[in-house]
Amino acid sequence: MEGVIYTTGEFARKAGVSVRTIRYYDKQGILKPSHVSESGYRLYTDGDFGKLQKILTLKYLGFSLEEIQEISMNDSDQDFVRRSLELQMDLVRKKIESLTAVEASLKEASRMIGRTKEVDWKTVLHLIHLVSMEKSLAEQYRTGANTSVRISLHRDFGVNPEGWFTWLYRQLDFGQGMSLLELGAGNGELWWENLEKLPGDASVCLSDISAGMMQDAREKLKESGFSFQYAVFDCHRIPMEDRSFQRVTANHVLFYLKDPDQALAEIERVMTEDGLFVCSTYGEGHMQEISDLAKGFDERISLSEVPLSEVFGLENGAEILGRHFQDVEMRRYEDHLEVGQAQPLIDYILSCHGNQREYIQGRYPEFKEYIRKKIGKKPFRITKDAGVFCCRGPMRRQRNFIENHL
Repeated sequence: MEGVIYTTGEFARKAGVSVRTIRYYDKQGILKPSHVSESGYRLYTDGDFGKLQKILTLKYLGFSLEEIQEISMNDSDQDFVRRSLELQMDLVRKKIESLTAVEASLKEASRMIGRTKEVDWKTVLHLIHLVSMEKSLAEQYRTGANTSVRISLHRDFGVNPEGWFTWLYRQLDFGQGMSLLELGAGNGELWWENLEKLPGDASVCLSDISAGMMQDAREKLKESGFSFQYAVFDCHRIPMEDRSFQRVTANHVLFYLKDPDQALAEIERVMTEDGLFVCSTYGEGHMQEISDLAKGFDERISLSEVPLSEVFGLENGAEILGRHFQDVEMRRYEDHLEVGQAQPLIDYILSCHGNQREYIQGRYPEFKEYIRKKIGKKPFRITKDAGVFCCRGPMRRQRNFIENHL
């Protein structure tokens, strides 16, 4: 061993942090000691001190430990580090906007109490809502960033000249004077891709459980020239009047719900009798090559905590929807991906909801080289198995008739 060697305690004192912090970073795999003695002592070097300084700097800048792990895995990839810093700058700007709103609400609440000598609990409730939004902003924004990564892969490498969102909009059969509710609208990509097709006298309400995603949608569509409405709610309880919408759509949403039947009952309720519900999902073979690719690197990797198509997929969706609608038609979107670059696949794999980071952590250069070799010189072909169910005839009338005549 060359250079100065420090025990855990000496290393912690030199860095100005607690021994507990050093041990925690070791356990999390963020900062492993350079050496372990025969007697089990964990020994650090000046090089490790440089790594710790980087970790503490990223932590100060607001990165989560998971993100610090990822940047540490990729620290030789300047483009990756640059993208991470740009993402954090965007998040800081959004936090500033959110905190400015909180400040304005605090000032207004203080002024009202000064004038009336009473507490306006409606204003206080609004303030609590704003503070809650600010606290969850980072998680919401990073979720949106991961979603954007996955959308980009499909948009940039799909072979069908009619993109997914253009095709999905066509299935809605959305005409003049109609009203539409989108559940789980995310950043509003469906409408961004189809602005020129929107009927001028139509009504469109975008909704999502994430306030951060709705803010992204507002920002994306603010110059659209169309008067969109925005709402934040859980689709298990839709705060809309009965028979409010002629069209309801949910793009890749139902398989994430705790109780799809409860949400479908709510969709039935807010639909008109002649309305149309369009929901999309995947089949069992969707993106299978990417899952196989990740497992080829480490067989323990699973890119999804739960197989989404088993919850609500093209194979079982008609049965689930048939409990709520009289007419259910499945339509498949014909497409596949041909990816000739390693980085988009790497970004996609890292953006997934599974356990992949656990097994790629500390092995990123090896993982990156593995993906590059697997792609080779020919485009990597990926199966897409996605489509929609078009549902008409809500069953509520039939159920109401049965209940009223029992």
